[in-house]
Amino acid sequence: MSDTTFADVSEGVRATLAAYAQALDDGRTEDIVATFCPDGAMTLSDTGTTIEGHDAIRAAYEKWTPKRPQRHLILNTHVQAWDDHQATAVSDVVFLLLGDGGWTVQLVGRYHDVFRHHEGAWRFQRRAAEFVSS
Repeated sequence: MSDTTFADVSEGVRATLAAYAQALDDGRTEDIVATFCPDGAMTLSDTGTTIEGHDAIRAAYEKWTPKRPQRHLILNTHVQAWDDHQATAVSDVVFLLLGDGGWTVQLVGRYHDVFRHHEGAWRFQRRAAEFVSS
């Protein structure tokens, strides 16, 4: 029997979500890649594009390096299922961008994530992002 608790899993998932968002907003591509399992994948539902594996994830996020200050606010994370090795969670996301007139909401969406406990940390195995333009 494992000593892993829901609190352990939930905190690990939230730590990965925060590390991802902060690295994304800071343009730290290698830190973004590190939040994914080596065979991890991300699907963007608005385009149907799936990006799979560290090399493809790195190439995609290098193209998305921020040109202006931005913030991804990840909220309302609900860990839906978990065990010692895998967890699923759904989170809301709000993307803010700093422009000449101040901070504005650029989009709102939801992440559907499958995490795997890999090398001592919870990492994205599969991430599906669905966005609604503001």
